[in-house]
Amino acid sequence: MMEVKANLSNDKNNSSKEDIFQNLFKQHYSLVVRKALVIVKEQAIAEDIAQEVFVKLYNADRKTIENIHGWLTKVTVNTAYNHIRTEKRHHARNDKQKIYENSASGSVEERYMELEDINEVQKILMKLSERDRDILIMKFSGYSYEEIAKDKGVEKISIGTLLARAKKRFKDSYMEERGEDK
Repeated sequence: MMEVKANLSNDKNNSSKEDIFQNLFKQHYSLVVRKALVIVKEQAIAEDIAQEVFVKLYNADRKTIENIHGWLTKVTVNTAYNHIRTEKRHHARNDKQKIYENSASGSVEERYMELEDINEVQKILMKLSERDRDILIMKFSGYSYEEIAKDKGVEKISIGTLLARAKKRFKDSYMEERGEDK
């Protein structure tokens, strides 16, 4: 532990990187907050986004960034829009949950038919591979392609294809179960 502290205290290059980062933060923080505020319309959220942007800057290889102002603007805009998309998905999931909770008070016959449909869908899902089942459940629960890709350990660009194939396999199994033609 002592050796690590000695190395850190003797690393003048590291402290200069910290100083440069501190100066960039002081110089551009208000710009980043303003850019985020234009998109998200709430000061506290804009400040959170600014912190996230500066964490990305801290972890980025700043030697490869030619135009720091442009880089910060682009990352701020992308981060703010990602925040909005995430919030929309969150609200959509909550709305679905509220609808489900409200629909539970229907007639006994309607509830029985819903449960039958749910059981049939669950039965067919269990026939699918674990990956197909997980991808379908995650997608229809409101997860983004990026979140599904991260969870499944595949590239984001593959999710659309995997999802389309899983939907087709589900549909084929569903039609077969019901004795209908594809």
